[in-house]
Amino acid sequence: MARTHLVWDWNGTLLDDLSLVVSSTNHTFAAVGGRSVDSDEHRRRFRRPVAEFYAEVLERAVTDEEFEELDRIFHEAYRMGLTTIPLAADAEAAIKSWTGTQSLLSMWFHDELIPAVESRGLAGMFARIDGRPTEVDGGLKAGHLARHLAQLDVPGDQAVLIGDSIDDADAAASVGARCVLYTGGFTEPARLRASGVPVADTLVDAVALARTL
Repeated sequence: MARTHLVWDWNGTLLDDLSLVVSSTNHTFAAVGGRSVDSDEHRRRFRRPVAEFYAEVLERAVTDEEFEELDRIFHEAYRMGLTTIPLAADAEAAIKSWTGTQSLLSMWFHDELIPAVESRGLAGMFARIDGRPTEVDGGLKAGHLARHLAQLDVPGDQAVLIGDSIDDADAAASVGARCVLYTGGFTEPARLRASGVPVADTLVDAVALARTL
């Protein structure tokens, strides 16, 4: 049965922001005396909950209180560079190549996500746009995806998610949706391929794969 609704991830998928995420992460680590990571290491290690990723790199436990402060530092740095970050090269072509309904689900702040999407010429392309509703949330995407689909009145078995992380695949599986993972984002391609989920190197190819599910 073909899927009729496509849910897009934003950061690392439609938005080509890996370099900004890495620089903002390193700014965050430096604030607590931690070491830097390069893009390759970030793609190997990054995962949700984000506090676990931070703890691994810092080589010590990160309390809830400290994570709240680190999360604030990260987002301040990220926000400073966001206006110059482009869409992925084939993002618009990929969006236009899907024939069903589409929506956008991000873990970026909802009230900042809307203008970020609109300023990049994507206003009106999505049936719904949802960002994270709370100030601090480094957790998993599954609950957000369930709420997002419920608001759209789309059953999970009618949806496919295109994202760039194992967490995206886990979230899709949790609601009965399918997933295609994109290698251009925050996760090392080998990790994505090891997940057993379909993987694409371009967003246009990701949509083509999604149409076959």
